[in-house]
Amino acid sequence: MPTRTVDHDIRDIQLADAGKRRVEWAERAMPVVRMIRERFAEERPLEGRKLSACLHVTTETANLAITLKAGGADLALCASNPLSTQDDVAAHLVRDHGIQVYAIKGEDHDTYYEHIRAALEHRPAITMDDGADLVGSLHMIALDRLDDLAGPVRSWAAALSKKERESLVKSVVGSTEETTTGVIRLRAMAADGVLQFPVIAVNDSMTKHLFDNRYGTGQSTLDGILRATNLLLAGARVVVAGYGWCGRGVATRARGAGARVIVTEVEPLRALEAVMDGFEVMPMAEAAKLGDLFVTVTGDTSVIREEHFRAMKDGAIVANSGHFNVEIDLERLAEIADGEPRTVRDFVQEYRLDGRRIFVLGEGRLINLAAAEGHPAAVMDMSFANQALAAEYLVGAGPELATSVHGTPDHIDREIARLKLDSMAIAIDKLTPEQEKYLSSWDVGT
Repeated sequence: MPTRTVDHDIRDIQLADAGKRRVEWAERAMPVVRMIRERFAEERPLEGRKLSACLHVTTETANLAITLKAGGADLALCASNPLSTQDDVAAHLVRDHGIQVYAIKGEDHDTYYEHIRAALEHRPAITMDDGADLVGSLHMIALDRLDDLAGPVRSWAAALSKKERESLVKSVVGSTEETTTGVIRLRAMAADGVLQFPVIAVNDSMTKHLFDNRYGTGQSTLDGILRATNLLLAGARVVVAGYGWCGRGVATRARGAGARVIVTEVEPLRALEAVMDGFEVMPMAEAAKLGDLFVTVTGDTSVIREEHFRAMKDGAIVANSGHFNVEIDLERLAEIADGEPRTVRDFVQEYRLDGRRIFVLGEGRLINLAAAEGHPAAVMDMSFANQALAAEYLVGAGPELATSVHGTPDHIDREIARLKLDSMAIAIDKLTPEQEKYLSSWDVGT
């Protein structure tokens, strides 16, 4: 099959056949996205709209991209993580669907931002993000903070006139954000008064974070760790840093595999919940002495740092499943380690410190995507259904929305849940007129 004539930067177009097979396999477990695609193909709600997405380029994301294209979108896709790209999937999207893809597994820092530049040069009306790198770069350009941009984006932006830089943002009707870390960044932008357009926090929808974060992250994080290490979890002490929805998922799945789980937290309500769920809770300074395996899922920086490394026992394994590779202070670990780290297995680096070995997985990046395949397709079905319907919503409502971070509208959440139940052949009850009246009245006696 000939390559479609669209701009792209991928590893090898010859990988497309393998990517096509894997994308089709994932689609089997994504019935909600498939149903939305069928409607999009008929109604074309995104007709003529340019859309740039900075997401993990995986089989599941491919099914979202194909759905957006079916809805009429002119789509450019770049990677939100240098280690998460599946090169065969990128090739399939370019060759078989004519989608502009800029993503290569293992791409370096400059290439990563060169790809973000390409997505921005697409001049989108709608953006999609997983970590807010695309939106963040776009705002730095609009605010003339070029010195804060990565080199490839800075060079491109500097060649534009001030009017052209401002027009990049003015053409955007809205954005969607996939992950907790990105939502935190965007809310900080809104609080500082610099956010330039409305954003839908897809991450906060019930059909996303209850399932993607808890079940998806829980399973795929352990999958990545086990693929990288072949570790026996039964009997191991696993330290989970953070007890948000992702932390709950990791802790629960680790306990289910027989691990003795310790939770560290900074938020008293979450710490209390972890205690009531039956987990040990203690500060990281204490947990560092006990843990065999450490998993960070906080979205914050320097969660595991020098004093913790120095307290760890020989053979401790450290992994991250938060969005960015800042949760583990690897720069400091490299500074205090004895000599250079050595690679002992794929995705496993050994650091020696005071005669002890500390093993870091996946360069501190998302271990579920670095060493495994990310969330199961059945979970991403709901996450990406949210993305597709949020994009459709922005086409209609975007110009009227306030410039702030918005939750996913309830009607979208309910529709996705309904479609998912339908796909599982599960029926539920409906309220009778009498019940509806009772619930909506204040003067009906008990």
